[in-house]
Amino acid sequence: MTSDPRTYGERLQSELDALIIDIAESNDAGGTVELDQTRVGRLSRMDAMQQQAMAKNTHERYGIRRRQIEAALARIEAGTFGLCCLCREPLDSERLDSDPAVVFCADCAEAREQERGQR
Repeated sequence: MTSDPRTYGERLQSELDALIIDIAESNDAGGTVELDQTRVGRLSRMDAMQQQAMAKNTHERYGIRRRQIEAALARIEAGTFGLCCLCREPLDSERLDSDPAVVFCADCAEAREQERGQR
């Protein structure tokens, strides 16, 4: 792939557009589970609650990804796209090809992971 920020921007915008649709659809799946056990058995209700929890988790993941994509698009606009947010070194094109919303180079990402593991 190319290292042209516009190409990554188009890819990010396309993912964001699809994600907005997914977020709207996931809103419907997280509705309140009925407590009326005369209509639904206990196990069915537990299953519905589990599905609701999974839908809520999915919705939260979508929100996180949306913020990552919007931040990447903002970095493109600011002219800082493709630079590590810590060391300011250029990101590897393979890393950007894998995920254009990535914010850290491999070295800084590894250092952050090691730091988290020591806490």
